Amino acid sequence: MKVSLQKAQSFEKMPKDEITGSKSESNRLLILKAIYPNLILENLSESDDTEVLKKGLKVNSGTIDIDHAGTAMRFLTAYFASQTGKKIQLTGSERMKQRPIAVLVDALRNLGADITYLGEEGFPPLGIVGKELVKKDVTVEATVSSQYISALMLIAPSLPDGLTIYLEGKVTSVPYIKMTLSLLKKIGVLCQFSGNKIEIQPLKKIKDTTITVESDWSSASYFYSLVALSEDLSVTLKSFREGSLQGDSELVSIFRPFGVSTTFNSLETSVTLSKSNLELPKHIELHLVNTPDIAQTLAVTCFGLKISCKLTGLHTLKIKETDRLLALKTELEKLGAKVRIGKDNLELFPPKEIKEHIAIDTYNDHRMAMAFAPLALKTPLQINDPKVVSKSFPAFWSSLQKMGIAVNYQ
Repeated sequence: MKVSLQKAQSFEKMPKDEITGSKSESNRLLILKAIYPNLILENLSESDDTEVLKKGLKVNSGTIDIDHAGTAMRFLTAYFASQTGKKIQLTGSERMKQRPIAVLVDALRNLGADITYLGEEGFPPLGIVGKELVKKDVTVEATVSSQYISALMLIAPSLPDGLTIYLEGKVTSVPYIKMTLSLLKKIGVLCQFSGNKIEIQPLKKIKDTTITVESDWSSASYFYSLVALSEDLSVTLKSFREGSLQGDSELVSIFRPFGVSTTFNSLETSVTLSKSNLELPKHIELHLVNTPDIAQTLAVTCFGLKISCKLTGLHTLKIKETDRLLALKTELEKLGAKVRIGKDNLELFPPKEIKEHIAIDTYNDHRMAMAFAPLALKTPLQINDPKVVSKSFPAFWSSLQKMGIAVNYQ
């Protein structure tokens, strides 16, 4: 299946839309709810990843297939390793079996976990026999993925003596670690992150607590791109607030040079994105080590606005649903761009004219589909395997239609 996209002839210039809760917050809070059942959660993400995690947490023994859900693989590995008596085989898609997990498994084994590799050493699938983890400190390589660290942080308060995590090397995606820390504090866990050390105290029970998950800033990035690529579109998105825990809330400042202004409506808990008359730069450089999930969106936005760019801090993109740097290079070059990629960077040189009716491959990666879709405001194009968006944003295509893009399934 594919969808054909092009600019609609008529559309509402100030549409409103609603994005469900942050996938990142939802998945962390679901692990905490499994440990502390009196935690009540509202506005959870409707993404496939969150649904997979929910189902996985209900299993006591047997096989759990998390498909493409990398967060679920990492969080469930730590969770089940700490659950005495549970015997689980954790597997996923063929791509998941290529995504490394040794950093987390090594850390858990050092704490006393019983985890075996059922296939290639260092990669899923995993066999896990839950047991009490009694050691109280561990060292983790921090340069690969912050999700390994968050996975350990989430189970830390359930351990007899809590946990001290020593981070080795330059820490990547710090905002996601701070998000985990903030959520722990919200439920009453005593914890702190200083330098390269995270200390988390044990907590047997929590008070009855209700947390409403903020809407997903990563999903909001596609609306920022739409406004940037439009002539005069303004969009209001519900359930957003200033002072977000989510690192991708940096969109507010990152997209300002692209002509997108952001207004927070505190009474409505919403945010309005508007097109400004700012003169666009000819070239832009951005370091995205704290916001890697919006790299694809930014690259495509630069391409559509004919702004050359250099994006750095992207070393984690090679171990995502696909090698996102290579995928971006391949698809942007189809449209006429020149692209250079390195281990952690991408340089883009847009063409004078964008090619039309190009079919964009998505590589089982939801963000490839959603990052390229706003480009339909500049040129007619096709997106292959459009269902892939359900991983994080099931309502994406209907939202896109509200924004002035005609969506035709083929």
